[in-house]
Amino acid sequence: MASSPPELTDNIVDAPFDTALGERYLVYALSTITARSLPDLRDGLKPVHRRLLWAMRLLKLDPAQGYKKCARVVGDVIGKYHPHGDQSVYDAMVRLAQNFALRYPLVDGQGNFGNIDGDNAAAMRYTEARLTAAATALMDGLDEESVPFRTTYNGEEEEPEVFPGMFPNLLANGSSGIAVGMATSIPPHNAAEICDAALLLLADPETPDAALLASGGGPVQGPDFPTGGVMVEPAGSIAESYMTGRGGYRLRARWHREELKSGMWRIVISEIPYQVVKGKLIEALAELVSEKKLAILGDIDDESDDQVRIVIEPRSRNVDPEILMESLFKLTDLEVRVPLNMNVLDGGRPGVLSLKQVLSKWLVHQRDVLLARAGFRLGKIEARLEVLGGLLKAYLNLDEVIRIIREADDARAELMAAFDLTHVQAEAILNMRLRSLRRLEEIEITRENAALTAEAVTLRELVASPAIQTARLIGDLSAIRAAYGPDTLLGKRRTDVMGAPIVRFVPLEAMIDREPLTIICSEKGWIRAMKGHIDLGAGDALKFKEGDGPAFAFHAQTTDRLMMAASDGRFYTLSPDKLPGGRGFGEPVRLMIDLVEEAQIVSLSVWQAEARLMLVANDGRGFLVESAELLAETRKGRQVMTPRTGAKLMVVRPIAATDDMVAVIGENRKLLVFDLAELPVMQRGQGVALQKYKDGGMGDARSFVMAEGLSWAMGGASGRTRTENDLTFWKGARASAGRLPPTGFPRDNRFG
Repeated sequence: MASSPPELTDNIVDAPFDTALGERYLVYALSTITARSLPDLRDGLKPVHRRLLWAMRLLKLDPAQGYKKCARVVGDVIGKYHPHGDQSVYDAMVRLAQNFALRYPLVDGQGNFGNIDGDNAAAMRYTEARLTAAATALMDGLDEESVPFRTTYNGEEEEPEVFPGMFPNLLANGSSGIAVGMATSIPPHNAAEICDAALLLLADPETPDAALLASGGGPVQGPDFPTGGVMVEPAGSIAESYMTGRGGYRLRARWHREELKSGMWRIVISEIPYQVVKGKLIEALAELVSEKKLAILGDIDDESDDQVRIVIEPRSRNVDPEILMESLFKLTDLEVRVPLNMNVLDGGRPGVLSLKQVLSKWLVHQRDVLLARAGFRLGKIEARLEVLGGLLKAYLNLDEVIRIIREADDARAELMAAFDLTHVQAEAILNMRLRSLRRLEEIEITRENAALTAEAVTLRELVASPAIQTARLIGDLSAIRAAYGPDTLLGKRRTDVMGAPIVRFVPLEAMIDREPLTIICSEKGWIRAMKGHIDLGAGDALKFKEGDGPAFAFHAQTTDRLMMAASDGRFYTLSPDKLPGGRGFGEPVRLMIDLVEEAQIVSLSVWQAEARLMLVANDGRGFLVESAELLAETRKGRQVMTPRTGAKLMVVRPIAATDDMVAVIGENRKLLVFDLAELPVMQRGQGVALQKYKDGGMGDARSFVMAEGLSWAMGGASGRTRTENDLTFWKGARASAGRLPPTGFPRDNRFG
């Protein structure tokens, strides 16, 4: 009787969801880290790149051979070694062929492989490729069992786990990738400098990190990018990055000033930063021109062909080219920051290593490869010597050998017994051709036997002596260094390394056309900027929504910065040129800054660089603050005053350079005058008590010059003021209670 099919519920595993999810995610994470995103320390390659080069090697696409279609290579890779999408594999192959992406390309492409403008490569059926000399150097030794091999995903083929060659690909070409929970970013370097650093470590493994760097007298100056450029980074920062394995470098475009007729000039950019798409860079520069974001920039033109040539024209001949370029460095990708994160697979385990650790571990790998190749060669020599030994015995007893072969029923056994031969030696004698019996052949075999015997002795000495191994590594590494030395076209350094540039002050006027504006802000926080300096007394110009009214109105320039203070003690910075125009009622300022709902606008004015302000909360606490401490870079603003619970920032007043006294009046109509020196200068905080109150809070506060007396507005349409010159009666220590103000002081307790 046929058994019934199993129920679907038989395959259900009862397990906690978090455990099952964690196990599966861990498998995915490990696969991404070890088999996709991070390069191997030994050859600097990820699996897809290693499989591409291996497939091209099997197709015999050596530098001296002809090209083959990239589609053929991609087909072999995805069919035999890397079962992924053909487009992703082709994209990886294209990058290996781009001389603007790799410092030392590993694939020699023929056809359209993309360009620095960001254009894609042609389809794989149109392009052809073969290996470069650097790729063959990286794979040198694969035929000598120098590295372990593993079976492919389907078990039909074999592929190397790592490449054995001495070309320092990890640092020479760099690598980048994002794994799960970690990433890597290694910029390209100059191969000759890396070889020189490795030679120093071979000569003395205890060489300190600093001695490998140019700042310590070593060979490594810093990254050497395929697109050139100028790296501007302090030597100390470079050294720290290489010693820790983490850091970054500022990379700028290379430019020069080109003189024209009639005293005019223009700037020519000949190299752009690494991995910056020139097409997008040109668009960004054109946007600066079209939107007039940089007033001193006249025009740009892309005259590039095979070489980058971007022409930048100033607005006038009086523009300082240094200021123009500093402005462009800030506003565009003519300056970028290239990160350094030397996170690599070391024995299958990810880790962030320093420059010395990377080179030291790479040299350990090269020593292992050297020993493996020596062992392989020694095995081949011993096998050949065994055959040659049998042949020499045959030549010494040639007549007897011929007789045995002619007469014996089992010639192999007879030969082995008669001349003490091994099975291999007897088989070699039986397979020997008659033409080999001549005297000349015997002489050649004798000479070959002697040469191989001497080579075997040399190899055994190599395997037994670390000193000889080091000498051999120095010789091999010196050969690589010579092939990619600074006097070669490919090895010549392309990126200049300079110290931190002297940052010149770039005035805001250089970024924005200077135009007059009138800033208007209503009581409910609707703000706008009207062109020109209008008459603030003209009622028709200041229109507001129903139920709203004027709060702040003043003249400014588009190049100014506006300082806004809120009742919660936060300060915000606004750009007048980005405010809505004067048509309509403007826009709510809360759309431009993160102003909390319960906070009110206390002050809005033009920011003055050298000013000092007095901040006072309604509980009578305050302090002085420098204007430079009030600028905010983000929408969230900067918390300057932190009022106590229930208190609010109430007074924001500038302090004149000649002011020497502070006058403060409370809601209880008590006036106190004290020395300005008693008020501390702070960056942030609650401040100190200006006046003591039994009930109520502060009404108003201001600074003034004692010799000129204290003035206040009389009110009404006349605009008259009154001045009290003798303030001895109200003068006291800070935090005193004060006395009733002079007769005629405003009932609203405001100085006006």
